[in-house]
Amino acid sequence: MNDYKSMLPEELAALLKELGQPAFRARQLFSWLSRGACWEEMTDLPKGLREQLAREGTLFRPEAARKQVSREDGTIKYLWRLRDGNCVETVLMRYQHGNTVCVSSQVGCRMGCAFCASTLGGKVRDLTAGEILDQVLFTQVDSGAPVSNIVLMGIGEPLDNFDNVLRFLRLVNHPQGLNIGMRHISLSTCGLTEQIDKLAQYELQLTLSVSLHAPDDGTRSRIMPVNRRVGVEKLMETCRRYFEKTGRRISYEYAMIDGVNDSDAQADQLAALLRGTPGHVNLIPLNHVEESPLKPSRRVAAFQKRLERQGVTVTVRRKLGGDIDASCGQLRRKAAQRDQ
Repeated sequence: MNDYKSMLPEELAALLKELGQPAFRARQLFSWLSRGACWEEMTDLPKGLREQLAREGTLFRPEAARKQVSREDGTIKYLWRLRDGNCVETVLMRYQHGNTVCVSSQVGCRMGCAFCASTLGGKVRDLTAGEILDQVLFTQVDSGAPVSNIVLMGIGEPLDNFDNVLRFLRLVNHPQGLNIGMRHISLSTCGLTEQIDKLAQYELQLTLSVSLHAPDDGTRSRIMPVNRRVGVEKLMETCRRYFEKTGRRISYEYAMIDGVNDSDAQADQLAALLRGTPGHVNLIPLNHVEESPLKPSRRVAAFQKRLERQGVTVTVRRKLGGDIDASCGQLRRKAAQRDQ
């Protein structure tokens, strides 16, 4: 069965050519798919063609199993139910510069980061490119808010689902589709070095965000099991190669955890680690996860100032949706517990 939402325009064109259809039909079909349309809405396609396509492929609309709207800042969190009954989360965040949607790339996650609810229960499966795209499309449709920016920072490790994520990026960036520029897209990774090197070969102009969260192997391995295979120094070497290949500076994500990674000495270690490496640090006030003993740091401002005094460019992520389970994986896990 054809997965139409995951198909690029040239693939649709080849399919329709086999069906004896003119080339312009592929452009029409891709345009409709990029708006989340159902077969009945594709009124400029012949009815017979639509019926044939429906018999030979899938066109699924995810169901909003849960929807939470923040009374504090208007952030919306969706729990989308997929065709197999699994659920993933998507968050719509409103900023002055436009609306950003945070999408998931997997059902669950196998990376095991201690501070993240997404990994509780492990990885179930990868999302298809179309399922990732649907999160953008139907968040727009339901909210009425046009999306101008995308972050792949929801449930899952994007580079652990490399091929589908790359296909999604091509789909969402395509001028006949949503046409969202690569510089308006951020991809977050826990630091899969081989996959970062692979991504660099495509020289995409997106923003790579590396979840660093600690400047030393002892601390990072404690909270991020992936570090036991790689190590901080090898990760930083990979990041430098990525910058040299793409010319794009990297954002280093750093979740501030009380008593774990927020000391003055660790700020100094972080500054030394990044010295001479183009990029900036994004400090993240930790969202509390009930199942985790880790607590939000009370030293975010002090940590920021100490880094800035050593020449590090630092931002503090604005905390949105604190009243709606905005941390990755929280809503999905609570819903699963209720449904048991």
